[in-house]
Amino acid sequence: MNPGLYFAIGRKARDLLYKDYAQPQPLQIRYQSYDWSFDFSCQIEEVLPGLNTVFRVVVPDSSQAELQYLRDYVGFSAGIGLKANSAHGFDPIANISGVIGSTVVSLGADLGIDITTRTLNKFSAGLSLNSAFLIASMTLSDSCDSVKASVYHPLNPPTMTAIAAELKHRISRDATTLTFGAQHALLPYTLVKARMNTDGKVSAVLRQEIWQRFYLSIAGELDLRDNNSIPRIGLSMAIKH
Repeated sequence: MNPGLYFAIGRKARDLLYKDYAQPQPLQIRYQSYDWSFDFSCQIEEVLPGLNTVFRVVVPDSSQAELQYLRDYVGFSAGIGLKANSAHGFDPIANISGVIGSTVVSLGADLGIDITTRTLNKFSAGLSLNSAFLIASMTLSDSCDSVKASVYHPLNPPTMTAIAAELKHRISRDATTLTFGAQHALLPYTLVKARMNTDGKVSAVLRQEIWQRFYLSIAGELDLRDNNSIPRIGLSMAIKH
């Protein structure tokens, strides 16, 4: 009956709409017209009853070590790490999040602290409602500047067929974006995803399992509102346990 961790709030819709798409990391290494980054993470479960550890390194962007604690009706995580800044250095950061509730309904918050300046540089809060046919969530993020509502609806779990939508409003810009998408497994090892938003951007992903737990993804994005836009194409590889 534990509610999971904070990043699980809205994760189903977020993964369908954004995971594996051609989106660069906040900081990348660039060579001519190519961008690249390397993301490695490792989780050690049940170090103590209910306690997990996670290590993550994103080259050249960041690194973090995190402790996760899961019990009935509560989920908690705390981490410390380094994040790249605009001066080509790294700032130490700390992150704390907590969730209360159950597998049906949960409420949580996430805090990010800049250790150097001792200031709160990130705050978000979220609410999640889960059922067998619909998963809905609402979050307040970007230091209370963004409000997002998302829904995820599985249509046929054996073929991973599902649809999702997200409505995001940016308060400071008075701008609202609606994104919707779908996914379907053409074959047991081949997943296709597509999405479109009201900003005129259309994207698609083809993910193929090459070997056991080794995935290759090809993604593309086109801005329909910009006649001079060049389609973006991305390639990613992942090994998952």
